[in-house]
Amino acid sequence: MNNQDYKAALDRITNWMQSYEARLDLTNVLPSTQPGDVYKLVNECAPNHGEEIDTILDDFEKFIVPNMTHWQHPMFFGYFPANASRPSILAEMLMSTIGAQCMLWLTSPAAAELEERMMEWLLDLLDLPQDWHGVIHDTASTSTFIALLTARERATNWKSNSDGLSSLPQMRIYASEHIHSSIDKAARYAGIGEANVTKIKTQADGGLDPLELAQRIRADKAAGILPIAVIAAFGTTGTGAIDPLDEIGRTCSAENVWLHVDAAYGGTAMMLPDIRSLAGHLTQADSYVFNPHKWMFVNFDCSAFFVKDKESLLKTFALTPEYLKTQLEGEVNDYSNWGIALGRRFRALKLWFVMRSFGKSGLRDKLHLHISLAKWIEKHVKQHPNLEIFTQVDFGLVCFFVSDASLSMEQENSLTKSVLENLNASKQIFLTHSKQDGRFFIRMSIGATNVTKQHVETAWEMIRAEVATVLA
Repeated sequence: MNNQDYKAALDRITNWMQSYEARLDLTNVLPSTQPGDVYKLVNECAPNHGEEIDTILDDFEKFIVPNMTHWQHPMFFGYFPANASRPSILAEMLMSTIGAQCMLWLTSPAAAELEERMMEWLLDLLDLPQDWHGVIHDTASTSTFIALLTARERATNWKSNSDGLSSLPQMRIYASEHIHSSIDKAARYAGIGEANVTKIKTQADGGLDPLELAQRIRADKAAGILPIAVIAAFGTTGTGAIDPLDEIGRTCSAENVWLHVDAAYGGTAMMLPDIRSLAGHLTQADSYVFNPHKWMFVNFDCSAFFVKDKESLLKTFALTPEYLKTQLEGEVNDYSNWGIALGRRFRALKLWFVMRSFGKSGLRDKLHLHISLAKWIEKHVKQHPNLEIFTQVDFGLVCFFVSDASLSMEQENSLTKSVLENLNASKQIFLTHSKQDGRFFIRMSIGATNVTKQHVETAWEMIRAEVATVLA
């Protein structure tokens, strides 16, 4: 591709990007795609000769875009937000153009030092302990896996890394019964085993029962089992519930068990003082993760991981082959030694662009808006005669279900499921669900970058009308 063609393609792509964002509100959230549709549209093998970029872009607009679920749509209320923003998109474009491999300080000095500074900015923005050390990974699943491996090594005095697990005692991990599935996966990958993830029952507010946790740890120790980590949630995936972090922290400190806090979604809201107070002191936590790519307007992927004991982390992961050794070891942060991946993207650039562009006040204003919209939905659900809130609303997540005193839970579950399926079938809105203690409920996650009160009012009218139809 020559310079002229490249410039023309750039112009076309940037024009398309602007147009896509401008018309997104006028399109459906969900496509009408059936399994196999896109697969059949794509040629069976790569072309023998190169094609013109305009031809490729034509097919992108015809085959790909119409068959996408539009995560940035303001009527996307499913899962958790994965909200992009213009500053982040611009940074991503620059990252791709530079094409740097940011595994060592020497391979990308600016990337390494910007990452170090951005993690310090986040400690300040979120009022987190200033003695923590931060690094950026791709997802919270990876960050949590790294935390558990470090906890495993510390608990076994690094014997599992060097000698394997066969001669070591049985190990245990503890978490809420509603913790994210990545914990079970991490236990599999770490050689601990999914059966050794002890799920602690929750209290009425959805948070882990700290008394049962302490009892289970002590009982396991007495039985010769080695407790290695507790995973506490600041905003569970299902309902946004918050575990009692201070009480859990005291138990972990007393029993010398690693405490990892999973704040993948809720952690962004730590920048709001009233939300930050719900987390307690956090000084007893050994590691912590939250995803700026969920609710902080940094497009995927960008997971911020913090650790108190940097030396334990490095002792677990640092492994530098001869061809990567430099004269700067020990003087700089070579972030490939802070986790599993050797190759690393320049993710800090997105954080820098977003935090500078929004500023602290702009970020807080967006979160205040989203939480206020969630509270508005919560109020209307509570006033509705046939809807009920499943759990309290602390963030931008509202959980509710169809309720009727004359019906059984199974019947209410069936009606709630019908409401959800019919709403999503319209393609104009997207909601997801979860199920706890036998109760099927709808999750409405409000956090799209460009969502407004009007979008939420429209969503409520659709929900209200569908509930009436289903009950009729």
